[in-house]
Amino acid sequence: MRLCSFRAPDGPRPGLVDGDRVVPLAAPSAREIIAGEAPAASAGDALPLTAVVLEAPVIPGNAFGIGLNYRAHAAETGKEPPSEPVLFAKMRGTVNRPSGPVIHPEWTRRLDYEGELGVVIGRRAHRISAAHALDHVFGYLVVDDVSARDRQASEPQWIRAKSGWGFMPMGPWITSADEAGDPQDMRIRTWVNGELRQDTSTADMIFPVAELVSYASHVFPLEPGDLITTGTPQGVGVGMDPMRFLAPGDIVRIEIDRLGAIEHEILLP
Repeated sequence: MRLCSFRAPDGPRPGLVDGDRVVPLAAPSAREIIAGEAPAASAGDALPLTAVVLEAPVIPGNAFGIGLNYRAHAAETGKEPPSEPVLFAKMRGTVNRPSGPVIHPEWTRRLDYEGELGVVIGRRAHRISAAHALDHVFGYLVVDDVSARDRQASEPQWIRAKSGWGFMPMGPWITSADEAGDPQDMRIRTWVNGELRQDTSTADMIFPVAELVSYASHVFPLEPGDLITTGTPQGVGVGMDPMRFLAPGDIVRIEIDRLGAIEHEILLP
């Protein structure tokens, strides 16, 4: 299953992506399907995928990220790999459709990209073991965890650095866990203006998806539709010499095996 949300005259509608078509669904939103509260029943004729505007596949109740979850990324930023996952919150206003755009706020001069694997919870998870954690995952999607590096370095909390308006383009849809396959065997690639910047396998994660879901579930209950962004590999702008940050007009494209791609532009306020 590839579950999406698309723009309709009466607001966002859930749909199933079938090849190059989108089948509208009768459920009020994607979250009801993810939670098993509504069937994925058709509610109309299929539409060409090229004719619809895809929205964020789901609006998470809770969204949070994981810092420094690839060893090479920790090294390029001059930090030691953490001994346990580093969690930070992503506010609801960060949620953005897969095509963006991302507004470059005036309060940062160091806007950066982070191509990441996103994990969508399907079943409530509270104090679960890593051995059973993937049973609680509905599916996976592509995320850009846009970051204001200067604010991340200068402020003790990462709320502003990680939660600027529209700082989380995501999608293009949620690929169900059974179709996506092993989350530790996916290739992540990020391009900026056509230049390949990131190219790594999720096998290089310090803490794999099952451990992240289990760890977070011991902090607070995870509910259907919640989102975990699992960290970014090496190749971000802050890790380059000299550093290279995003500017208005830049185009960021992120692709993950079997999940599709998102692409968005950086714009002035």
